[in-house]
Amino acid sequence: MPNIKSAKTRVLITEKETLLNNDVKQSMKTAIKKVKKAATKEEAAALQLNANKRIDIAASKGVIKANTRDRYKTRLNKIVNSK
Repeated sequence: MPNIKSAKTRVLITEKETLLNNDVKQSMKTAIKKVKKAATKEEAAALQLNANKRIDIAASKGVIKANTRDRYKTRLNKIVNSK
C-alpha cells in the first residue's frame, strides 16, 4: 500500500474503475453468448440487437477498442446469417 495520500486515492479509484469495467465487459460477453446459443435465426437476430448495444457501450467507455468492437460485431453478423 502506498504512503502518499494521492497514491492511496489512485489505488482506490483504480479498484472501483476495474470493477465497473469488468461489469461492462461481462454483460457484453453474456449477450454475445446468448446470440451464439440462440436456436433460430429470428431469435438470434433479436438477441443480436442487444449484443450490439452492449458492445457499443463497452467501446464508448473505453473497455474495448474500436477495432475490437468492429470485429465482435462482424463475427456476430456471420453467426446470425449462418443460422
